[in-house]
Amino acid sequence: MSDNVVPKESPLTAESSEWSALADRVAVHTQNYLDGLAALARGEGGDMIFPLLLLEVAQVSLAGAQLGASEDIILQGNWEPEMSEDPDLDGIRTTLAARLGAVDDYAEVFDPYKDTLVTPYRLSDDLTAVAADLVHGLRHYKAGRPLEALWWWQYSYFNTWGNHVGAAMRSLQALVAHARLDVVEERTQV
Repeated sequence: MSDNVVPKESPLTAESSEWSALADRVAVHTQNYLDGLAALARGEGGDMIFPLLLLEVAQVSLAGAQLGASEDIILQGNWEPEMSEDPDLDGIRTTLAARLGAVDDYAEVFDPYKDTLVTPYRLSDDLTAVAADLVHGLRHYKAGRPLEALWWWQYSYFNTWGNHVGAAMRSLQALVAHARLDVVEERTQV
């Protein structure tokens, strides 16, 4: 069995080493994504913004896949402790939108099994929506509540950020592929 999948017989307790290890892994991916997104929004990475965003999205997507491969995390009493407001990420969203410019808008099929209509998306919105869901779980984790963090990350992965991270990855992969392949085609034409 993969060490990324939590066995079905594992009890859902804070002492569970499997749950604790998963929370630690997701927290690292989350912090790396948040730090990387903020750095790229500030202009770090220069012209490499698309490949670097693709890398950030792909790495946090691994955390989502680990959550998706785990059994459902249900909190005792099915209750999430109250927290203060999450940080406002609109500054990151607007600076990313400015950096992305004309490629910020793209088309996507929201759910290929239920809704086959093409929907307009914004890459800056997707990247920030993922960050917002991740930061909420990270706040639980840093407050010493790893099970609440896992519950939130898993719930929001299935409900919102999983879709946004997948759509963003497809969009970014297309941008990087066009940048590489279109240049090759131009060089080979006589």
